[in-house]
Amino acid sequence: MNADSGSPRWPDSDSATASVVIVSKDEPGLAGTLDRLAEQVDAVPDELLRSVEIIVVDASAGRMQRVRDARPNVRWIDFEQPDGRSTTIAHQRNIGVRAACGDIVVFTDCGCVPDPRWLEEITRPIVRGEEQMTCGQTGATGSSIPYSMERASARSPVYLAECPTINVAFRRDVYDRVGGFDESFTYGSDIDFSWRVVHAGFRIRFVPDARVAHDWGGASRQIRRSYAYGRGRGHLYRKHVFGTGEQSIHKRSLNVHDAVPLAYPLYLLGLPVALRRRSYLLLLAVPLWRSRWQRPFWTLFEHFVLAAGVLAGTVEGTELEGWIDNLRRQLRGRT
Repeated sequence: MNADSGSPRWPDSDSATASVVIVSKDEPGLAGTLDRLAEQVDAVPDELLRSVEIIVVDASAGRMQRVRDARPNVRWIDFEQPDGRSTTIAHQRNIGVRAACGDIVVFTDCGCVPDPRWLEEITRPIVRGEEQMTCGQTGATGSSIPYSMERASARSPVYLAECPTINVAFRRDVYDRVGGFDESFTYGSDIDFSWRVVHAGFRIRFVPDARVAHDWGGASRQIRRSYAYGRGRGHLYRKHVFGTGEQSIHKRSLNVHDAVPLAYPLYLLGLPVALRRRSYLLLLAVPLWRSRWQRPFWTLFEHFVLAAGVLAGTVEGTELEGWIDNLRRQLRGRT
């Protein structure tokens, strides 16, 4: 059931307004994304969206001034990072939503290349009153795409159990209901947000025609991303499985997105078994076979990097993390 499914749709005589929010910190692809969005703002039908604003929440400390000056129609919010935080994605997302004037809030990322009718497609189900949150399809500007995104796009159902903010739209009241993005997250606050959205009774509609392409970068960038996303996933499990806070979702059922983040860390924890039973290593034949058409050995390595991040994120802030850090310091002292 869609929470608050009886909420009114916008009448044809009074179309909705939208705010497209992008968070940035020294992102070289920002200019291209803004230019593509500007083309869509001019082309979107008035009967669908009577006005659209573009908001950039920028933590670049003035280093993107040239991009800003060349695009006076973009609302630019300078974000000053708090002490001790180098990554403030969740903070910037919250600032952007709170500053937005639109009935519908739309997110995409720096470096994304939206299809010509992306904005129209991602907002139409919401404007029509059919849905309150939508998620589009994300591809790659080149030939390389993370395995997780590739698999998710290939088998996305009509309604999603979770989604990132790289290609998403929602009514403002959805955000208000669940309390925004959790700023304790370094990475993964968007997935946490979507979990809480679904837990609150809302549905996330997959819109395959709302497409964006993203530059995922080279191998080293993808590996860093896999570890960061893994840490975010670990934080999610620590909050919602082991946590006791008001926003913990203890009865959340597992879905296809949990397969890799759970199976690979468990495999890593079981590696000592391989010292006595070499057959344990044969278990790797299963994922290698399943990904045989998608760079199998690279995919396996990427999943193990993500698994290491999951383990790190799960113990972060716990006594076990302190014990591991102490052990690491002792080992360094002996070398």
